[in-house]
Amino acid sequence: MDTLLSVSGLYKKFTKSLRRSLVYGTLDMAKSMVGVASGQEKLREGEFWALQDINFELKRGETLGLIGQNGCGKSTLLRMINGIFPPDRGRIEINGRIGALIAVGAGFHPHMSGRENIFLNGTILGMTKNDIKNNFDEIIDFAEIGDFLDAPVATYSSGMTVRLGFSIAISSMPDILLVDEILAVGDVSFVGKCFNKIKSLHEGGTGIILVSHSTQNLLDFCQRGILLNYGHQIIDTSINQAIKTYEILLNREKLNKFENKKSLESNLNNVIHSRCYIKGFENVDDYEIPSDIPITFCYEIKSEIDLDNSYVSFVISTPNNLMLININNYVDNLGAIKIKKGYNLVNLTIDALRLEGGSYPCYFVLFNRDDTKPVLDHVFLKPSITIRGQKKNDNLLKVERKWEVIN
Repeated sequence: MDTLLSVSGLYKKFTKSLRRSLVYGTLDMAKSMVGVASGQEKLREGEFWALQDINFELKRGETLGLIGQNGCGKSTLLRMINGIFPPDRGRIEINGRIGALIAVGAGFHPHMSGRENIFLNGTILGMTKNDIKNNFDEIIDFAEIGDFLDAPVATYSSGMTVRLGFSIAISSMPDILLVDEILAVGDVSFVGKCFNKIKSLHEGGTGIILVSHSTQNLLDFCQRGILLNYGHQIIDTSINQAIKTYEILLNREKLNKFENKKSLESNLNNVIHSRCYIKGFENVDDYEIPSDIPITFCYEIKSEIDLDNSYVSFVISTPNNLMLININNYVDNLGAIKIKKGYNLVNLTIDALRLEGGSYPCYFVLFNRDDTKPVLDHVFLKPSITIRGQKKNDNLLKVERKWEVIN
């Protein structure tokens, strides 16, 4: 198979201070202009390595998943492949056209219309004017932006921007497609269509690099997996083995943080008292539920203080605690939840879980965005839910849900 992408000995460093970053950037530019080496192999004060010694190849028709915790360097690596960041050391060799969806609105001019940005962004992706004209109607149909075609992109929602960006990227018929977790902010009704298109491009020979925290997405779309941890490449292997290694890494870090967690929980119990259960199943020892019925998860919160800027997440994970799906009121555009002093109830109703038969740990997380009242609550549904049947999980990201807060 053709090698579309080759990454060898790749390093990238950043500076924590914006002011220091500007100073270093000016010095490096001045040295470059007079032909003096900038000393990129060394760290200066305030700098850190975001990526160190990354090496891999992507061949035509391969699908590669980048796995790792937030801050491990996944998005930085995609941006370097896409030419946004230059490497400090190492080489990136690209053979073919790149299509990328790695940031909301990347490549768009906010004050230009959607129509104008199609031509602008398409040109950036290497399409000719005739290519764009020939694919224009298809781009519009796929993006589903309707009457907003001639409105400034600055007036678009994040979901509309993602739809338009994805539509342009795939219409360029890329040899390499880069997809970050950014699809998570798109409309849930659009996500399935995006992944169907990704599958179609893969079958046509496009090499794909996918960043996702969804284990199901990685298993469905990827053949290989690269695990990154604190900027280091830990393993490049089959996607199944990469996920297993990631689980081991997470469990090891949980053990290392156990004492700190116990101390944190002790402090939280002085502020928050909580439990979670499934409506209609409060007094049972086992939650055994069909995969295709509506289900309401209830989160009781008894708080000793008022929390005006809080968010709630509901997480379903594998038996090894690797997250499958994270539903939260922030992504659902419901805004902050006000937790009042005293009793509060948060209900989350899901139309159907669409999970294969098996046991799934579930839990709620409450976090407050007010730094003056840093509260975090983490409560498991006990026991875990057991799903009856073997329904294949084709559409987990599209679950319909409804939030209700009672206080």
